[in-house]
Amino acid sequence: MKTMTCKQLGGACDETFSANTFEEMAELSKQHGMEMFQKGDEAHLKVMGEMKALMEKPGAMEEYFAAKRKEFDDHPED
Repeated sequence: MKTMTCKQLGGACDETFSANTFEEMAELSKQHGMEMFQKGDEAHLKVMGEMKALMEKPGAMEEYFAAKRKEFDDHPED
């Protein structure tokens, strides 16, 4: 089990998520992002805008997720 913050996963706050796999961690982060979007949280909306711009560049999202996966893999177990 690993625990990472929203910021470590590319988000905007210090909320923590715990998961056994990168896929589980990404899903928890995605759910949190959707909640923050629905609440209209400005900090998260800003990061989401940056992510949207990144998605427009070919290959950029793949590189982003590869870097986040490596960060997860390198992160110590709880």
